[in-house]
Amino acid sequence: MNKTMSKLPHINTSIFSVMTQMAIEYKAINLAQGFPNFPLDERLTSILVKLSNENIHQYAPMAGNISLLEKIATLTATSYRRKVNPKDEILVSAGATEGIFATIQALVHPNEEVIILDPSYDCYETPILLCNAKPIRINLKNDFTPNWELIGNTINQNTKLIIINNPHNPSGRIWNENDFIQLEKLLELYPKLLVLSDEVYEYITFEQKHISIHHRPKLWNRSISVSSFGKTFHITGWKIGYLIAPIHLMNEIKKVHQFLVFSVNSVAQVALSAYLDIVDIPSLASFYQQKRDFFRTLLADTKFNLLPCEGTYFQTVSYATISNENDIDFTKRLVKEIGVATIPISTFNADGKDNHCIRFCFAKDDETLIQAAEKLKKL
Repeated sequence: MNKTMSKLPHINTSIFSVMTQMAIEYKAINLAQGFPNFPLDERLTSILVKLSNENIHQYAPMAGNISLLEKIATLTATSYRRKVNPKDEILVSAGATEGIFATIQALVHPNEEVIILDPSYDCYETPILLCNAKPIRINLKNDFTPNWELIGNTINQNTKLIIINNPHNPSGRIWNENDFIQLEKLLELYPKLLVLSDEVYEYITFEQKHISIHHRPKLWNRSISVSSFGKTFHITGWKIGYLIAPIHLMNEIKKVHQFLVFSVNSVAQVALSAYLDIVDIPSLASFYQQKRDFFRTLLADTKFNLLPCEGTYFQTVSYATISNENDIDFTKRLVKEIGVATIPISTFNADGKDNHCIRFCFAKDDETLIQAAEKLKKL
């Protein structure tokens, strides 16, 4: 029998699947995978129930339900004072991951380079490799902020794309004004360079408000933003997000999207269009800030060192004063002996850089967070 030659020989089961499976096996509290465990807004579920009996179960338009596209344009104008054309500059995607995949497949060519800032989400590299392009992984600083000197020294005429993630998963850090100034300078130096801005946690920021690619007019013609209804409204299983890009880039992305999924769940799109009329999106930040503050208060009684959490629903901590184990071994021991599943940060780094940091998801009900903290106090 001929052996199939893998296109992705180094890809194994993701750390998220590994830790979730271990949590199930050892009956541990799962603070590893980034999904909430509390109920949806009852208004959204009511909309969904009502719509289930309506004639909305056939294919949606390829780019998205017209009403939803218009609501996204309104949301973007309200949130960022950016006017976008719902017909030509917005694409509803089957989750942020599909949007990222379609973008890279559409815009990156063989042997071109794509900058990824580590630690990074694991869906960035694969579509680059499938383009026969070159992922260039650059470490963030130890405080998880961009190293602009290193980034500037690495980008060259063959660099097609830089992927930024703000607010940042796994660290919870967000970019400041100077970070965007440095990015704008790079685009002035390299006219071919594009920006893919992963902003799926854009509405979950705290004391320091999120600065978006949408706030930066200099970047609009060279950038693609990625958003996620799944993250914003804690409906991760719906797998629905959207892209915003100028028409000359969006036309190319749509060519891939139409042959990848063609269109996205019709019922979910109509439901979200109705929900956007009544939901108060700015209130989501205060909801998650209460979660963050509550969880940080609980962890204050443990031996962990809490790192800054400026956005997302993740809390990164250092366990350097607890153990000198590598972070993978430490997280596995946490599951087996303590009963709490987390994510080791080194798995987000191409070089395996290990600063003895792990990531907790605090998008859980209070009782779950209390039980987890009680277990973690045993360390």
